[in-house]
Amino acid sequence: MAFDPTTTGLQLRSIVRNTGELELSLARVPVTAPGPKDVVVRIEGSPINPSDLGLLLGAADMSTARTGGTPDSPLLTATIPAPFMKAMAGRLDQSMPVGNEGAGTVVAAGAEAQSLLGKTVAILGGAMYAQYRTVAAADCLLLPPDATAADGASCFVNPLTALGMTETMRREGHTALVHTAAASNLGQMLNKICLKDGIALVNIVRSPEQAAILHAIGAPHVVDSSAEGFTEALTEALVATGATLAFDAIGGGRLAGQILTAMEAAINRKATTYSRYGSTVHKQVYIYGGLDIRPTEFNRGFGMAWGIGGWLLTPLLMKVGPAVAAQMRARVATELKTTFASHYTAEISLADVLNPTAIAQYNQRATGKKYLINPNKGL
Repeated sequence: MAFDPTTTGLQLRSIVRNTGELELSLARVPVTAPGPKDVVVRIEGSPINPSDLGLLLGAADMSTARTGGTPDSPLLTATIPAPFMKAMAGRLDQSMPVGNEGAGTVVAAGAEAQSLLGKTVAILGGAMYAQYRTVAAADCLLLPPDATAADGASCFVNPLTALGMTETMRREGHTALVHTAAASNLGQMLNKICLKDGIALVNIVRSPEQAAILHAIGAPHVVDSSAEGFTEALTEALVATGATLAFDAIGGGRLAGQILTAMEAAINRKATTYSRYGSTVHKQVYIYGGLDIRPTEFNRGFGMAWGIGGWLLTPLLMKVGPAVAAQMRARVATELKTTFASHYTAEISLADVLNPTAIAQYNQRATGKKYLINPNKGL
């Protein structure tokens, strides 16, 4: 199929004005012609991940949202509280595209990428909340013939993050894991990986309903932080698994410290000697999300061999190198409809993303509720 140089497409843009206003709009932009090793993908699915919301909505107070523009060119503005504007300094007055990952159909290809023409591919590369995206063919993951764009839309961020957690565990000498907000799409994937690979996993959830989701997929260790006796139940699960590494999606509040304390208590169950400095076994919590935006609080009741730090997928992929990253991507493609299957609460259009009612839903960041944008929906 020959590329039409006059092709344009809608792209969602987010800008923070220096006046303290967030502005979301749909811009009609030209589609870049593919080079010899490039393809043009018609985006048919792109998830709203927590990492996307930071760029999409910034620090805006969405209760102040106001709509405008026209049906063909909608506009949404919202006020950013003055104390949060300092954090927005790096992006002031820059119109920024949004969307980390997506999937769709290759509608045009360069001379050296013709084998992908007409195929369904997934992409990680930013600016995915758009009708079309021109990318290098090497950056595309060819999906299985029976996979749809919705099947592959979330096959990078969550699957590679889950695989990155188990890779980190092995590299740092741990043998089991703890995960919070564990009933999320990512958490369910991590459970399936651990069950398949024989890795002990302790799941921390925040409600009985979330616990039921994980029990239904066979998770053996699930503890509810909202239940009485949470600390005791967590300690027992850590005794059973020996987990000394945790990945925390919550971030704020006391949970990270509670995990370290319970790890220390579990280790001391097997201690044969007393030390006033605590156990010598290193206990690590990595914070990789911010579902709770309060400060992280902890009381140092877990000895001296511990660490709390941040963790992100991209630095991990750089550390492991291209060969290991390629193995991880290949596994995702092979197990796309099983281990790495994603489930969506609703599919929305680009215009819906600017709808205050829709924003109130997808900005809740509720565990188990994930929204899929289809930029070509209704067109």
